[in-house]
Amino acid sequence: MANSKFEYVRQFESHDVLLPQTYIVVRVDGKKFHEFSKFYDFDKPNDIRALKLMNASAKNVVLKYKSDMILAFGESDEYSFILRKDSVLFNRRSDKLATLFGSLFTSNYVALWPKFFTDRPLDLKHLPYFDARCVLYPSLPIVKDYLSWRFVDTHINNLYNTAFWQLVLKCGMTAQESENRLSGTVSSEKQEILFTDCGINYNNEPEIFKKGSLITKKGDIIHVDVIKEIDQLFEGC
Repeated sequence: MANSKFEYVRQFESHDVLLPQTYIVVRVDGKKFHEFSKFYDFDKPNDIRALKLMNASAKNVVLKYKSDMILAFGESDEYSFILRKDSVLFNRRSDKLATLFGSLFTSNYVALWPKFFTDRPLDLKHLPYFDARCVLYPSLPIVKDYLSWRFVDTHINNLYNTAFWQLVLKCGMTAQESENRLSGTVSSEKQEILFTDCGINYNNEPEIFKKGSLITKKGDIIHVDVIKEIDQLFEGC
């Protein structure tokens, strides 16, 4: 870049550099995806096309930075990318990591959309976009707890959403009636309501719905019980 008398303005720039030798999790979240999914008529309680699109977009991000990646985990409209503690990607600049992961994920989502939603082109007034944040974790046990937290969140949210929407779609309840029916219930009671009222065995629901999606640094997409296999997932890290 050519020098000029105006170059002094660069002195006002500041960059947050993340602490060295800590694990970086870059979490990407859909912005206003409730409105977005409603506009494009996503299937309830889960739209397999949307989930596979999320996975395909995340896989491309993982493969782009695979030398720095441990794994990625996604559910609904979010994805967490876990980077090695010795990663120096973008000199560990928080702003670079967040903006580039968010923009790369978004661009892949838009580019791959026609592959999964063949009959519904994107509307320029209703485009998808994602924000991203960087969170540091000092030790591997805490990283494992983070991943377990997201896995449990997947189960809790999916069980509730499955019960809620099946009561609406299969039993003809209003949204308020369904909410009231589930109010105060624990997981086992929600599963019993699904089975008794809707004829659905929750155990037979697709694994991608119940367990979310995990992408290895090689790009393999799997659906596993993260808590049971947590040590194997981080072997060698």
